[in-house]
Amino acid sequence: MSSDFKLDAVKGHDSEDPEVGSLNGVHTILPERRATTLSDRLFRGSRAGHGEIVSIPNEKRGHGSAKKSGPLLSGTAYCISSCSMILLNKVVLSSYNFNAGVSLMFYQNLISSVIVVLLGFSGVVTVEKLNWKLVRVWIPVNIIFIGMLVSGMYSLKYVNIAMVTILKNVTNILTAIGELYLFRKHQSQKVWTAMFFMIISAISSGITDISFDTLGYAWQISNCILTASYSLTLRRVMDEAKKYTRSGSLNEVSMVLLNNLLSLPFAAFLIIMFDEWEYIISVDVIKLPMFWVIATASGLLGLAISFTSMWFLHQTGPTTYSLVGSLNKIPISLAGLVLFKVPLSLPNLFSILFGLFAGIFFAKAKMS
Repeated sequence: MSSDFKLDAVKGHDSEDPEVGSLNGVHTILPERRATTLSDRLFRGSRAGHGEIVSIPNEKRGHGSAKKSGPLLSGTAYCISSCSMILLNKVVLSSYNFNAGVSLMFYQNLISSVIVVLLGFSGVVTVEKLNWKLVRVWIPVNIIFIGMLVSGMYSLKYVNIAMVTILKNVTNILTAIGELYLFRKHQSQKVWTAMFFMIISAISSGITDISFDTLGYAWQISNCILTASYSLTLRRVMDEAKKYTRSGSLNEVSMVLLNNLLSLPFAAFLIIMFDEWEYIISVDVIKLPMFWVIATASGLLGLAISFTSMWFLHQTGPTTYSLVGSLNKIPISLAGLVLFKVPLSLPNLFSILFGLFAGIFFAKAKMS
């Protein structure tokens, strides 16, 4: 789910490219910061250290060093986890020719749910206690969330990573239109210009795509619609959901658990309905240990993106995060083209590069 919902929410739900390349879709950071979060706990010592700086010179130097290295380390961790997850998911779905996207989603979300529950029990993170009223309010969001993940899985299977990245720009346009009609939120002229460039790049990239796959593009268009719907629906549901929590807010870790845990019964139903379970028990690829290593690693990386993005935002801010997120799409796209030996024409390459830079222009326009 690529992962820019985080920035969105931090900036008060401004439309920003929701990165669903991270297919777990677990990395959403809420504007509400009253509840203690993982980043609060991890960096509490850093904040407390300010009180000791005057009396302990060595600690002052250590604190300054940590402050300088923090953004670099957190940004590197976020970029590596984001790039790695997209590439690993592509390996599972395409290189291993795995045709059970819902089952893969179920497995990854199960991993995320188990880890968050364990972290909650151990006291590392604060997780809201779930109740039926909260679950009932959240179900509409979760249904869209599942559709977003499944469509993202199948689009990544049939479409190369660079084209998926470019086509995801359509989500920004749909979200902006939705905000205009639902929330009466107007964008600047620069933002609309950037989105116009995104449309041009998406159309030209599709036309010049040598490996064009109709089914893959249909899945990706569906993913754009569902991702924009998820973002817009989330904004309507959040205020209602907060009423049914003990703290009066819903922190990002609790949201990770809600989305992933609630998706499991729905995913199980889809697995049975589409007979994926018959495919799973008969396909040879699941007998390969390396397949499970890669599938598990991609699930762990999905959760890692959530935590590293919190860390990165804590060390820098929404503006830096937005720009790095946009720049991060360039190595992801180029790595996808090289590692998977995508057939490429010169016009298609220029269209892809144009789309990537249009995304950077969009991020800068949103900052201004």
